Amino acid sequence: MNQFVRFCLIGALGFVIDAGVLQLLLQTVATNPYKARIFSFLAAASFTWICNRHYTFRTTNRASRAEWLRYIGLMTMGALVNYAVYALCIASVAYAQAQPWTAVAAGSVAALGVNFTLSRLLFRPESSGN
Repeated sequence: MNQFVRFCLIGALGFVIDAGVLQLLLQTVATNPYKARIFSFLAAASFTWICNRHYTFRTTNRASRAEWLRYIGLMTMGALVNYAVYALCIASVAYAQAQPWTAVAAGSVAALGVNFTLSRLLFRPESSGN
């Protein structure tokens, strides 16, 4: 299975975490969907960092806080694309307002290429044993 397919599969699991945390926050903390998305992104990005470093890019070096911070920083670029699409959907599509996970899905698809390209920069083959 190639890197992009593994990246997409892990991204799909990340989507479940992102949408699930978002829904949980909206139902329990009664925060707005824009603020809640920041926390759901961090949860999903942390999960995908662990999985992508081990399974997608097969990095053998030890995980570190510095690497996690670089990953979050890089994923923030994709998150900006993701969040822009998410916010646009929430603001303009009644169904997305009622079912925020659909806006998360639209944003995730929109940011897929950006996130994959930036992840490949962080987990370069010479440091990962690929």
